[in-house]
Amino acid sequence: MALASEPPISKTKTMKKEVIIKDTHRGLWYEDGVLKQVLGAGRYRIPPERVLLWRKPKVELVLVDVRERELTIKGQEILTADKVALRVSIIVQFRVTEPQAAMHAVENYEGRLYGDVQLAARRSLASTTLEEILTNRNRLSEDILRDVKGSAATFGVSIVRADVKDLVFPGNLQEIMNRVLAAERNSQAQLVEARTKAEVQKIEAESRAEAQRREAEAKAQAQRLTTAADAEAQGVQTQAALAALKERALAAQAYTTHPALLRLEELATLRELARSGNARLYIDFQKRQFSETD
Repeated sequence: MALASEPPISKTKTMKKEVIIKDTHRGLWYEDGVLKQVLGAGRYRIPPERVLLWRKPKVELVLVDVRERELTIKGQEILTADKVALRVSIIVQFRVTEPQAAMHAVENYEGRLYGDVQLAARRSLASTTLEEILTNRNRLSEDILRDVKGSAATFGVSIVRADVKDLVFPGNLQEIMNRVLAAERNSQAQLVEARTKAEVQKIEAESRAEAQRREAEAKAQAQRLTTAADAEAQGVQTQAALAALKERALAAQAYTTHPALLRLEELATLRELARSGNARLYIDFQKRQFSETD
């Protein structure tokens, strides 16, 4: 009776009469080499091979880890489409979803996954130029994931993610890349500075325009108030002149109706003039002409 602990290669050990399967694993139950069932977490009793004179099937239990794990493919030197040698390290996160397929479809599912990722990376880089890799580094990860995900499913493995962990360029190219990156950072800094300056100038121009607009509105409002005040003063003056004319008209009417009032006004005026020593009064006495009959 055998117990396999860690995949990818099943290892058998002599089984005790009882075995406990944790929730992190699944168990493949074999009887005389034939898979009978896939066991979940729990405690299981292994029957003895013989009971008295009766021989029972030989039971083997193989444990398969179903937790999410990582597989690292380190330092793969691969040529790009334009013949630049790159060293690539890739990390793949996966988990076994079908223990039966993982143990039966391939001899070693981790080894098969390792080789599939290598080939996928080589195919992707062989059709990609250095410039494309520099401008879109995620493309390599996407190509690997798309290429490997389908094939891994055929042997019971699900790919969670596949990412480029390290991408190393040749020495001289690395120096050039550092200069390019420095130039790009400098260009981005200048662009940010120019945008900030333009934004500040825009804000200042808007502030000046707003101040001028408010000043113009204030002047217009003051002009309107001045015009309104002048118009009101003119109206008051006009009303006063009309009132004065009305008073004169009434006085003239009174003088016409009562001539004695006019005579009294004349006498009052003469009295006022008489108070001043410098006043001069000229009276024109017209000569009366009499007819011979007078």
